[in-house]
Amino acid sequence: MDLNAEVDHLIKASQAWIPMIMEYGSRVLLALITLAVGWWLINRLTAKLGNLLALRKADLALQGFISSLANIILKVLLVVSVASMIGIQTTSFVAAIGAAGLAIGLALQGSLANFAGGVLILLFRPFKIGDWIEAQGVSGTVDSIQIFHTVLRTGDNKTVIVPNGNLSNGIITNYNRQPTRKVVFDVGVDYEADLQKAREVLLALADDPRVLKDPAPVVVVTTLGDSAITMSLRVWVDTPNYWDVLFMFNEQSRDRLKAANIDIPFPQRVIRVVQESAAE
Repeated sequence: MDLNAEVDHLIKASQAWIPMIMEYGSRVLLALITLAVGWWLINRLTAKLGNLLALRKADLALQGFISSLANIILKVLLVVSVASMIGIQTTSFVAAIGAAGLAIGLALQGSLANFAGGVLILLFRPFKIGDWIEAQGVSGTVDSIQIFHTVLRTGDNKTVIVPNGNLSNGIITNYNRQPTRKVVFDVGVDYEADLQKAREVLLALADDPRVLKDPAPVVVVTTLGDSAITMSLRVWVDTPNYWDVLFMFNEQSRDRLKAANIDIPFPQRVIRVVQESAAE
């Protein structure tokens, strides 16, 4: 009799537990399927992201960093979602993560700004290693691009470290981005000089293999100054030849103009003295 009662008790208990097991078992099974499928999709998505960055020729370090960061964030969100599917309360957990992220962001806002600037520079590539740039009041050759700062080497071989936050938000002049540059060489000639002859001398000065024929060199009169007429020789050259051609113009222009009897006047000032007769 006692045995039958125990059996009846077990049957009733199992009948009470079976719906609960079925309910939670289905939730757990669905959560595991979601976790497996989501995990696979996240891996595929981050791999595609890495390939996209590679197509944009982003820095290798940036490719790995962004792919890993996106992978970790998406997987954390996936685990939180799966936990909520099972019935685990994740509100406090999400709130704790948000509060911690806010506190870290406030404490490291300067470093995070430099980090974000470094990511933008490596992603959009406004300049590359070896370019001569001018930014934040400094000019120099880009030696390296780090995630938090960029290292420049000035013309007199000084090393300047520029934070990426300021660099990415400021004006950047890249002197090597375009394949050609325009050389503008101004020289003043005397008011008594033959302007046509001076133009011929300057155009002959531009007859150099480093000067491009298209667009053709031109000479224009830009200013009628106090003591001289300013004539401007404008030519196009390949970017690596810019400084050599400009220095050549500076060196040879004086001798060629002098040989053509064209003077380069010094700054002059005419003073007229008026004498007044003494009152009688």
